[in-house]
Amino acid sequence: MTTSSRRPHAERRHGRRPGGRRGSRLVAGGVALALVAVGLVVSRVDHPVADPVGDALYAALVVAVLVVVVPRARSVTVAGVAFAICAAVELAQLTGIPAAVVDAVPVARYALGTTFVAVDLLAYAVGAGLAWVVRR
Repeated sequence: MTTSSRRPHAERRHGRRPGGRRGSRLVAGGVALALVAVGLVVSRVDHPVADPVGDALYAALVVAVLVVVVPRARSVTVAGVAFAICAAVELAQLTGIPAAVVDAVPVARYALGTTFVAVDLLAYAVGAGLAWVVRR
């Protein structure tokens, strides 16, 4: 009997690894912390690609946080929801509300931004897409 045939049917069908939700949450939490650290470093770099790379990392961070919250969710669903959240935050910048929040709480700049840039939506799609590929 092979190792894969010893696993329960649902585990084989859905490609879940042993360790369950707690293991997924721990890994996703570690990945989230690493993404925050890398994102902070990238935010300090003065280079034209730093902004889109930071946006992609932001989307990947949202994916990781969603996995912590809902570890059994399908990867494609998590990536889609992460992109939708990022797009909503970006579109909210058109209202000026995020800028007002950042004026009151400067560190909120990292989560909310202040200025709408349409190209950021592409970077979010790339980041969520890459996170989907890594997670599936």
